[in-house]
Amino acid sequence: MTERTLAADHSRRAAEHEIPEAMRHDVGLLGGLLGTVLSEYGSAGLLEDVESLRSLTIAAAEQDSEETLAKAEEFVEGLSAERAKEVARAFTCYFLLANLSEEQHRVRTLRARDGELPLEEQKPSDSVAAAFTHLADEVGQEEAERRLKELRFHPVLTAHPTEARRNAITASVRRIGNLLDERDDPRMGAAAQARNTRDLIEEIDNMWRTAQLRVSSPSPLDEVRTALGVFESSFSTVFTEAYRRMDDWLQGADAGRAAPKAPAFIRLGSWIAGDRDGNPNVTASITRQAVGQAADRILGNLEARTRTVGLSLTLDDRYTPPQDALQKLWNHQKQLSEELTEVAAQHSPGEPHRQVLLAIAGRVQATRERNADLAYRVPEELVAELKTVQDSLVAAGAERAAYGELQELIWQVETFGFHLAELEVRQHSAVHIQTLKWLDAPDSVEKMAVPGEEVLETFRAIASLQQRYGINAARRYIVSFTQSAQNLADVYILAEKALGGPEQAPVLDVIPLFETYDDLQNAPRILEEALQNPHLQKRLEETDRRMEVMLGYSDSSKDVGPVAATLALYQAQERIAAWAVENNIHLTQFHGRGGALGRGGGPANRAILAQPPHSVDLRFKVTEQGEVIDARYGNPEIALRHIEQVAAATLMASAPSTEKRNAAAAEKYADLATRLDDASRARFHNLVKADGFAPWFAQVTPQDEIGHLAIGSRPAKRGLSVESLEDLRAIPWNFAWGQARINLTGWYGLGTALESVGDLDLLKQAYAEWPLFAAMIDNIEMSLAKTDERIAQRYLALGDRAELAEAVLEELHLTEKWVLAITGQDRLLADHRVLGRAVQLRNPYVDALSLIQLRALRRLRSGDLTDEQSQDPRNLLLITLKGVAAGLQNTG
Repeated sequence: MTERTLAADHSRRAAEHEIPEAMRHDVGLLGGLLGTVLSEYGSAGLLEDVESLRSLTIAAAEQDSEETLAKAEEFVEGLSAERAKEVARAFTCYFLLANLSEEQHRVRTLRARDGELPLEEQKPSDSVAAAFTHLADEVGQEEAERRLKELRFHPVLTAHPTEARRNAITASVRRIGNLLDERDDPRMGAAAQARNTRDLIEEIDNMWRTAQLRVSSPSPLDEVRTALGVFESSFSTVFTEAYRRMDDWLQGADAGRAAPKAPAFIRLGSWIAGDRDGNPNVTASITRQAVGQAADRILGNLEARTRTVGLSLTLDDRYTPPQDALQKLWNHQKQLSEELTEVAAQHSPGEPHRQVLLAIAGRVQATRERNADLAYRVPEELVAELKTVQDSLVAAGAERAAYGELQELIWQVETFGFHLAELEVRQHSAVHIQTLKWLDAPDSVEKMAVPGEEVLETFRAIASLQQRYGINAARRYIVSFTQSAQNLADVYILAEKALGGPEQAPVLDVIPLFETYDDLQNAPRILEEALQNPHLQKRLEETDRRMEVMLGYSDSSKDVGPVAATLALYQAQERIAAWAVENNIHLTQFHGRGGALGRGGGPANRAILAQPPHSVDLRFKVTEQGEVIDARYGNPEIALRHIEQVAAATLMASAPSTEKRNAAAAEKYADLATRLDDASRARFHNLVKADGFAPWFAQVTPQDEIGHLAIGSRPAKRGLSVESLEDLRAIPWNFAWGQARINLTGWYGLGTALESVGDLDLLKQAYAEWPLFAAMIDNIEMSLAKTDERIAQRYLALGDRAELAEAVLEELHLTEKWVLAITGQDRLLADHRVLGRAVQLRNPYVDALSLIQLRALRRLRSGDLTDEQSQDPRNLLLITLKGVAAGLQNTG
């Protein structure tokens, strides 16, 4: 991939999608350097083979030529096994570099926009300032400020899968990204640029020579370490920066010298090493270790941060006299440890605020080292002492010292506590039922899904973690496939049996997870019955009647198709919200969304603004899964933008105008929703419930091979064979269709549903007035744009069911026809320049990897290979799985 040819090809496509010059330059630069690395690698003819295949797939896409695509396919078939793997690796590396170029351009754009737009031109859905101003205009300044204090964004990291690429590759990509960012510095001279280029080549060479496949699946603790890496690179600074930006705007001229108005509105959750549903690798011991590692990381961070802030407070007591409360705190610290306070006093004579803060740092260190005499019991105790220092500074007139770095430290403790992320345990309801049966009659259970003692040990682990790190460290317990109120009661019963009684049992917030279509329909009834449980009643009293309910996007979509699932989820949220209002419950609806559209993916701020009235109520909790974690939070500036958009949308969702609009649209288009639901669900069921569909699905996609991809600690299936889809996890279901370039899980059934309505004027009106419908159409448009019919036909040809393949292609054509008609476009993503250029940039390169994957699949499906002979095509296939995931930018 030479710089000249890459730049020429991107110039060609820029005419249609206006790819910015700076981004085109970055792609050309990195692609050219990759070409240099391939040339130096020493595999004769490798770069030429990569260039040949690239040229063929680009020409095929540009000319829409089946003949040229067939030539590309023939070229791939002629490659040796080793050369095919090298070419697949080269294209995978290219995608990682192209993704970086796009990310860098997003950062460049954000920097250029920062502070440019006047407030009146900012969108309330994109800007906290605009959202707050809009909200204040509707409900008044005082009420808007009250609502701001209630704001809560709760991202929950999950590990199924963490990501298709290895941590080593991710780290290499981040280093390349940092070097690319350096090149935007206008102060960079010729010598520095030359050094930067050498460093880039070195990093790209390192990435090329790093094995793209894991030898074995990561353990849950490996996944924990991955998450901790994101904390170090992003969360530890980005969250407080988000608070600071919000507070600076709210304070105006008083920024930095007045008490903060911005709340610490983010809480981080984690299922990593807590989610044991279908994952036997997550044990009570693993959960304990995971929380311990996270606590050690945050306490180490808080210790260092407190010491840094303390060392900077060189304020002399003659100019900044301490208040009585600070002196009392110092005396208390001396009583706890004369050694600690003597060291602080020696290093800071005449600087009482510095002395106290350094002693606080010593106590944080003692908390991490489990020194019971000095350790803080709970994070709130630390916050109280930090605020004592802050109040003393304010009383002495040192407002800027009080509300500067010290305030950011307070925000950090409020956000992360002593646990960093609030660990959430998840287990299947059937496991609890079986364990209770085993406890009553051990011989009555032939085979336990999870050993009974392990289930009980989980509750003991939760209790010990709460005692060590505080209740918030691990108080949420999610029940998968909640189908009755008894499923929730079972958790309380098991907790008491495990610990020996109600007094010893841990504090638990038991959260129902409604996943299937039927469960979503039954949710309000189940919740009403659950209210009678004395354990839940007690917990509601303790929490000011706060409660969480989780909604699963994945299984509902696999159950009834994307359209019916979208409508069912809206209706469920609407009815659950109404139930909560009736029962005076402060409800948080927890959205189990994934990265793929078939799992609730898409822009988060649009999804929030399309929710039913009272279903958000200033609280947005959502799972962040797989590649979404790195895409949203890997780059700090992109993470800041995402947080601001979510915060703005969450505020705006509570505005009377938003609630009135959504309620009116839902009522006006209720009949349309019913018609879309019925028709789309029938079409989806006609396909997936056809005789032999499951084995056909395994034939036409790399579904089975995904199970061999070491991308997460969780098995791809809950235990059934390919003869059944019911127990196939939603991630491989989405991942497989995406790899086959069909993306069926994101759109199937919509075309038939729209055709059954047939009234284009009505559908256009709904698109303009009904936020839920508009978001669904736009998300499906994106899914369609990532579909490639020419490649998809080749995957469908791997199967022996022509009528099923024909049904898929017919629905594809019908869906695209109606989406274009409703949006008024002549091509997909014509009105979405950013998405359009991203897809346009990638598709021909993804085609190359798809053709290589097809070659591997055909060999594996031939039935003529021994286990040893199948090793090469299997490894080749696994490389392409990672490459296509990088090219399409999602796994599922």
